[in-house]
Amino acid sequence: MTVNFTMSDEQKKLQHEVRAFAENVLKPVVADADAEPDPLKGFQMTKPAYVEAYKAGIAMCMLPAAYGGGGVSCVDLVIAAEEICVVDPGFACTVLCNGLGLMPIAWYGSDEQKERFLRAATSDPAGEYLGGWTASEPPGNPSGTANFDIPLPRPAGVRLTAVRDGDEFVVNGRKYWPSSAGWDEQGVNAGTLIVRTDSEKGGTEGLSALVLERGTPGVTYKHLDKVGHRLASNAEIVFEDARIPAANLLPGAEGNGDLVINRNFAWSGPVAAIAAVGMARAAYEMALEFAKGNTAGALRPIIGFQNVGYVLGDVAAKIEMGRYFSWRAADYLDKHDQHAELVGAMNKIQVTELMFDCVYKCLQIVGVNSLETKNGFGKILREAAVLPIYDGGNMGMQRRRVHGVLADPMFNPRAIMEDDYVKFEKHHEGIDTVVG
Repeated sequence: MTVNFTMSDEQKKLQHEVRAFAENVLKPVVADADAEPDPLKGFQMTKPAYVEAYKAGIAMCMLPAAYGGGGVSCVDLVIAAEEICVVDPGFACTVLCNGLGLMPIAWYGSDEQKERFLRAATSDPAGEYLGGWTASEPPGNPSGTANFDIPLPRPAGVRLTAVRDGDEFVVNGRKYWPSSAGWDEQGVNAGTLIVRTDSEKGGTEGLSALVLERGTPGVTYKHLDKVGHRLASNAEIVFEDARIPAANLLPGAEGNGDLVINRNFAWSGPVAAIAAVGMARAAYEMALEFAKGNTAGALRPIIGFQNVGYVLGDVAAKIEMGRYFSWRAADYLDKHDQHAELVGAMNKIQVTELMFDCVYKCLQIVGVNSLETKNGFGKILREAAVLPIYDGGNMGMQRRRVHGVLADPMFNPRAIMEDDYVKFEKHHEGIDTVVG
């Protein structure tokens, strides 16, 4: 009886193919695109690589095979994602957001919606199709959406309103940070939009999810300029009496937009974690090469000194820890109908923060030379800094989900160890969202 961490031949083939794409197709465009001052233009410079990823089956690999997607397991997705993230986690985020934007349709949509939207996503002859995840809102007082499930009515929590008017919803408000601007600031093809359909109810009852399509009148986009993940598209989106067909309401998400958010960010947790592993791996391999080829003025390369060897040994071990926790969280998702609200959050929190420390340790080994742009460490540090604070921030959202489950009197602290399903429900939400 064993716990098996060995990749199958099919998984090794997947890893090899995605690594070849990342190194041969994506890597040649990353440096110039990342350095491009215009963030939209920089994002657009990755489009040819994205088209290649689409045609290779990478871009929509997570969507169900029944609708033309790759139907890969979460474990396979994580194995593939690491190879892209080593080269550029921003580009990987573009691919991930296809899942964040379209998997809720697979989970909560009607058969007609799945056939319509998922089939379109997997059958674009141009290979340019993008899915979008539109949940976060701008900071303010009150505003922002870390406390989206606060039990108070609007204006607390999500402020974007969707009011039913016949066969349409009239949508007003703003979103900030969504991956939904598209290649031309005219929107992605389609994706999930979290809205408040009942302003008199709190975040655990008043939220729903609509499918937002490209070209919806009354919606404008502005691409954001960012320190890290510059090759991912994030935007400010303004809705002014925008009209979205009522047929675009995901029936399983009506009044359950809160559960969509929690499930989505749990599903993406292992991918964000493996992105951090990828960044730490890139920094470690560069630092190890540096240590073997530089003396820092001594008579032998610095790899021969205890401090350097010990630090790099610790980094290597932590990378392995992070990778295996990510595989474990992905395996849990596969076993439990893509639910891992507790394990996914734990994985994302711990690995993204641990790997950020690893990246910094590698910079210390290389020393002041790590600051020179041409050596690449600065970009790695910028990218690694993004991971603990995006995709459901570790402090603002992920830790609160863990807290909500652990505080449940019925929680079994041995459940994860025993591979039991830890069900996440509405009574786990809203903890600590009302001060005092």
